[in-house]
Amino acid sequence: MRVIAGTARGVPLRAPRGRGTRPITDRVKETLFAILGDRVPERRVLDLYAGSGAIGIEALSRGAASADFVERGREALAVLRANLERTGLGAEARVHPIEVGRFVDTADGTWDLVIADPPYEARAIVAPLRGIGERIAPGGILVLKHFWRSEPPVPPGMAVTRQRRFGETTLSFIETEES
Repeated sequence: MRVIAGTARGVPLRAPRGRGTRPITDRVKETLFAILGDRVPERRVLDLYAGSGAIGIEALSRGAASADFVERGREALAVLRANLERTGLGAEARVHPIEVGRFVDTADGTWDLVIADPPYEARAIVAPLRGIGERIAPGGILVLKHFWRSEPPVPPGMAVTRQRRFGETTLSFIETEES
């Protein structure tokens, strides 16, 4: 796993050991950012269930204004912080060692791009994402990585605009309505 493009291009990233996280493959990450295109530079990014931080780090490398990483796993947090240091992108990052549902309930502000890679259990996806629609800026986007057989939860005022499947993984692009 590595940073694919931008200021940290080519920097290898570590991943937590064990089955607690499912690191995104370079192929899926490359497709994700090809679809997002110019929706990344100068945007505020929220990486939920951040794991190694590979997605948020890629966004920062590609010019995102800032990234918030939400992760509660002790080993994943250590790897995430090491990856931010290794890439030199820590100045634009904030790491939140908290459960995603609590973060969403208590966070201030909004984000332009929210990327969530939750556990594949439906309950783990639905509950924390209920309130995320209120945290996404008008014209913003939520990208949800989920098991291909699961229907993505769609927050009120948002709609699925695109899906891309990779084996058992699907990326759902869920966008807010312009106001």
